[in-house]
Parts: sequence; structure tokens; C-alpha cells
Amino acid sequence: MVRKAIIPAAGYGTRTLPITKVLPKEMLPICGRPALDFIVEEAIKSGIEQILIVVSRSKNMILDYYDRSVELETYLEEKDKTHLLKEIALPNVHFQYVRQSYARGLGDAVLLGKQFVGNEPFAVLLPDEIILANEKQPLKQLIDIFTKHQGNIIGVKKLDQDQLKNYGVIKPELIKNKEYIIKDIVEKPQKSPPSDLAVIGRYIFDPIIFNYLENVKPGVGGEIQLTDAIKEMAKAYKSYGLEIDGTCFDIAKMSEYVELINYICGPRGKQQQ
Repeated sequence: MVRKAIIPAAGYGTRTLPITKVLPKEMLPICGRPALDFIVEEAIKSGIEQILIVVSRSKNMILDYYDRSVELETYLEEKDKTHLLKEIALPNVHFQYVRQSYARGLGDAVLLGKQFVGNEPFAVLLPDEIILANEKQPLKQLIDIFTKHQGNIIGVKKLDQDQLKNYGVIKPELIKNKEYIIKDIVEKPQKSPPSDLAVIGRYIFDPIIFNYLENVKPGVGGEIQLTDAIKEMAKAYKSYGLEIDGTCFDIAKMSEYVELINYICGPRGKQQQ
């Protein structure tokens, strides 16, 4: 059973500057909600009970958002606007926070969750990638495969060749349908990627991953890369890839951010509400 999740949210958001100089990327608005709220909702609907958000000194807005505002609640009650209280109700999940003092990479951020995780399998969700699925939640799709195989699971999607250099890319061995065994994984291959299957920010790990994160050397960009730890772990422990059913939007890309807003707030989104 996967009950815990880590959401790394301590990065500088360099792909979305200049707005992220003052507004955390995770709080970019999408139809009146911060992007991070969609990730939290996905986790809760997938059965997650405890969430650790990795933040930095400049991300206090995230803590404020997931805290009660007694003053606002009182104001709404006094002004006979109690129907709005449901709009600011807190999600039914336990939050914890830890600070990453310096942005040393995704692997370092995940490693900060070692004490939080303990001996349980856990999920990692990256707030850059918002995935909208018509039926089963993206994370729940991974959890079901984890239950089936009892091995580390990574969400992947097929990308065009020219996009693969910006992602971790797996070398897959097809099991059936959209399930793969990961034979190798490469972070941001600049040439000759091992496949067209890119990692899209959803993971289920056994806590054994921490052993590898503690020993991995700085990789691409001089950072502790989660991909490098997965690469070493896959040599000793079976790891799987799953093509997630859903529409994926990378909100750090302005074109996809706008597309997501139109998708949710436009006529199609309003029909689904």
C-alpha cells in the first residue's frame, strides 16, 4: 500500500522567469487554482494520506496556501459569504514540509524525504507535469502496477525525437501493452537516446532508492540526479516503466501552460465540470 508522497518544490523555476522571481512556479494560476493544487488532488484521489513538500526559503507561499486563514474565514462569516468557505477548505491529507537549503538537484530533494518515508514504498510527483486523465488518476495507474509487480515504477510517455534531450529517457523491454522493464535510463541524452519513452514526473519507489541517492555523484548540471540513482538501482532491482494514460502538460513551457488553461477553462473543460 502506498500512503506517502514527496512533492519536490524547491527549484528556482528558471524556465518560467521572470514571474518566478517573485511567484513560485508551483503557484502559477490555472483557472483560479495554483498548479500545485492539481498535483495534491491527484495524490489524494490516488489514496495518498501523507504528503511531504520539499520547499526553499522563498516558497513560504506554499505553506500559507495549505494553512487555515482564520481572518478570511471570519470575514466571510461576518459578510454572510459562508458559501465561499468551501473554496478555501483544506485538502483531507496530512502535510509536512522540509527545506532544501540549496537547489542541488531532484535526487537531493527526494533524499530529504528519507526520514518521512521510513520503510514504506512511496510516490514522487513533480509539480511541473500536470496530467489529466479521463478515468483512473495517473498516480493510481502507477500504484496499481506497483501492487502487481512489487517493483519500482516510473511513468513515461512517448515524445518526438527532438524533445528527448530535455528528459530522462529509458531503455525499455516490453512486457505487454504499455508496461516495460527498464534496462537502462539516461538523463537528457544529447544524442542517440535509448528510446522515445521519456520520464514524466511520476514515480513509485521502494525506500532502497535512498541507498543509491546517498552514493550517487553529481551528474548533469553538477546536480544530484534522481535518474542516476535509478540507473544504478535498476542493475540490482527490477524497475518498470508504464506509459500513463492521460494528457500531459509541462507548465514550465508557456505554450503548454496556456494550452492547459484553455483545456480546463474552455468549453471542453466547462462541459466536464
